[in-house]
Amino acid sequence: MGARQQQQVEEEINGVLAPGTSLDLQTLFRRFWKVAAPYWSSNDKAQARLQLAGVFALTLATTGISVGFNFLGRDFYNALANKDQEQFTTQLFYYLGAFAGGIPFFVLRDYARETLSLRWRSWMTSYYMDRYLKDQTFYKIQSQSIIDNPDQRIVDDLSSFTGTALSFSLTFFNAAVDLISFSNILFGIYPPLFIVLLVYSIGGTAISVFLGRGLVSLNFLQEKKEADFRYGLVRVRENAESIAFYSGEESEMQLLLQRFRSAFENLSQLLVSSRNLDFFTSGYRYVIQILPAAVVAPMYFSGKIEFGVINQSVSAFNHILGDFSLIVYQFQAISAFSAVINRLGEFDDILDRSSSKTLSDTIEDIHVSYKDFRSSSVLETNGSIPPEKYETLLEIENLTLKTPSESTLIRNLSLVIKEKDHLLVMGPSGSGKTSLLRAMASLWKTGTGKITYYLKDGEDPEQAIFSDVKTAHDTSEGSGKSIRSNSRIFFLPQRPYMVLGTLRQQLLYPTWGDETVAVSDSTDPKNNLPLLANMPNSDNMKDKPVKPTTDELIKVLDDVRLGYLLARFSLDSTHEWSSVLSLGEQQRLAFARLLLSKPQLVLLDESTSALDEANEVHLYQRIEAAGITYISIGHRSTLCDYHDMILRISTVDANDEQLNWSVEPTKRESSLKSANL
Repeated sequence: MGARQQQQVEEEINGVLAPGTSLDLQTLFRRFWKVAAPYWSSNDKAQARLQLAGVFALTLATTGISVGFNFLGRDFYNALANKDQEQFTTQLFYYLGAFAGGIPFFVLRDYARETLSLRWRSWMTSYYMDRYLKDQTFYKIQSQSIIDNPDQRIVDDLSSFTGTALSFSLTFFNAAVDLISFSNILFGIYPPLFIVLLVYSIGGTAISVFLGRGLVSLNFLQEKKEADFRYGLVRVRENAESIAFYSGEESEMQLLLQRFRSAFENLSQLLVSSRNLDFFTSGYRYVIQILPAAVVAPMYFSGKIEFGVINQSVSAFNHILGDFSLIVYQFQAISAFSAVINRLGEFDDILDRSSSKTLSDTIEDIHVSYKDFRSSSVLETNGSIPPEKYETLLEIENLTLKTPSESTLIRNLSLVIKEKDHLLVMGPSGSGKTSLLRAMASLWKTGTGKITYYLKDGEDPEQAIFSDVKTAHDTSEGSGKSIRSNSRIFFLPQRPYMVLGTLRQQLLYPTWGDETVAVSDSTDPKNNLPLLANMPNSDNMKDKPVKPTTDELIKVLDDVRLGYLLARFSLDSTHEWSSVLSLGEQQRLAFARLLLSKPQLVLLDESTSALDEANEVHLYQRIEAAGITYISIGHRSTLCDYHDMILRISTVDANDEQLNWSVEPTKRESSLKSANL
C-alpha cells in the first residue's frame, strides 16, 4: 500500500478526510448506507415503508403509462402518414384520454416522494440534533474545532440528502423498469440499433466520468467555503455592538471578502470543470436526436416498416439511452450528492466517536461523580461542627489540571466544601481559575484527580439529572450508581446565555426550559409529526422543582432589581434579549434563574463583573439568604466580604514541584478546610 493510500485509510478510520479528498466508491456507499439506514428501522419505519412502497408503485405505474404512450405515438403517426383522417381523429382522442388519465399519476408520484422526503428529513433532523447535543458533543466539536459548520450539515445537507436520495432511488428504479420495457420494443424493431445504443451509451459514460472526475472534491470544498462565508456574516450580526465600538468595519470587511474570495475561486474552478463536461454532454444529447432515425431510415425507404415505427423507435431509443446514460446526464448532480454524503458521513462518524467516548484525542482522567449525603459520612469533619449540621457538598481529591498541550495549570489540589461554606477563587489571568470551574462542570477533562458532589439526603441522584455530561461510575458506598450532572449544581458564566424566546422563557431556562417551548405553531394536528414532539423526560420531572407561577416570576425580578423591565416588556414578549438588555441586566437575570432553581451549590465565573458594588452586595445577600452555597471566581477585593475562604492560584513554575495554590480564611468564620492543611 502506497503512502497516499495509507494516509487515506488512516483518515477514514479516524472519521475525517482531508478537505478535497475524493472518496472511493466502496467508502461512498458505506457512508451512504450508514446515514440512510437508521430511519428505515426506526420507530417510524411502518409508515415510512408504506409510503415508500406507494411511491414505487406510482413510479411503476408511470413507467407503464410511458410504454402506453410509446404505442399510441406509433399508431398516431401511422394514421398521419397514411392520411387516414378517421383513424387520426380516433388516435387523437385516445391521446387526450391518456393524458387526462396518466398525468395525475405523475403528479401524485412527485407529491408522494416529496412528502416522504420531508418525513424522512424530519426524523433525521431530530435524530442528529439529539446526538449532536447529547453528552455535550456540540461543545467538544466547537472547542476542539473538529469539523466545520455542523449547523450547515444538519440544516442544508440533511435536506439535500433526503430529497436527492429518494429522487435518485426512484430514478434508478424507473431506469431499470424502463430498460426492460423499451429494450424489448427496440430489439424487436431493429437489433443493430440496440447494439449502436449500447456502444454509444457506454462510451459516453466513460468519457463523462473522465471529464468530470474533479467535480466531487470541488463540490465538497464549495459547500464548506460557502458555509464559512455565511458563518462570518452571522458573527458580524451577533457581535454588531462590539464591532461598532471598535470601529472594526474595515477589518470585518476584509475578513469577509477573504472568505468570499476563497469561495469565488473554488466556484470558478467548479465552473471550468462543469463547462468542460457540458461541452461533451451537450453534443452527446444533440447527436442522438437524429441517430436512431438515421439507422432505421433505410428500412422505411425499403417499405419494411411504417412511418410510425420510426417515431416509436426514436422514443424507445431515447428512453433506453436515458437509462444507460444516467451518469452522463446526472454527473454534476451525482458529484454534488457525493459531497453531501461525504459531509454527512464525516459528521456521523464524529457523533459515533463521541458516543463511544473517544471524540477527544486527549487523555480524560478527571473523574466527576455524584453521590448522596449518606456516603459523605466517611469523610473527616471539623470537630467543632456537628456533621449533621453541615453536610459535605463537594470534595476535590488530588486534582491536577492541564491544558490540551499537557501544560500544568493547577497541581494536586484537594478541598472539601460543606454547606454554608462560600469559596472565592482568585489569581492572575491565565492561572487556570475558569478552567477549574470547567473541570468541576465536567467540561474540562484533561488532567488527573477526582471531583465528587454529594446530593441532599433523601434525593435520588438519577432523578435530578439536568444536563448530559461524561458519565462517572460510582463504586463506593452510597448510591453505587452511574450518575450524571444534575440540577442541584448550577453554573453562572460571566456572559449569561440568552435563549431565543420570551422573557418568561429567559427566567425559566434551563431548569424548566423543556416545558416552555411549543412543539409546533400549526393548529392542524395532521401537520404535527410524533417524531418531532419533544417529550420531557419523566424521570427528570420527578425531582424537578415545581414550575414557578407568574407572581413568583414577577417577585424574583423585583428581588434582582429588574422589576422595571415589566414596564417595558411583558413576560410573554419576544426580543433579541442579548441586544436589548445590557450585560449587567443579563447578569442580574441569570441570578433570577438561580434563585428560581434553588440549587444546593452554584459556581460563579465572574458573574457580577458588570455590576456596581451595591447590586453585587444585594445579589450575594439574596443567594446566601436562599441557603445556596457558592464558589466564585473574581478579582475585586470587595468579594472577600461575601466569602468564607479564598483559594489563591498562582502561575505554575515548570521548574518547581511545589503546590501553586493556597487556602486562607477571610474575616468571616468558616467550616471549609483543605485536605492538605
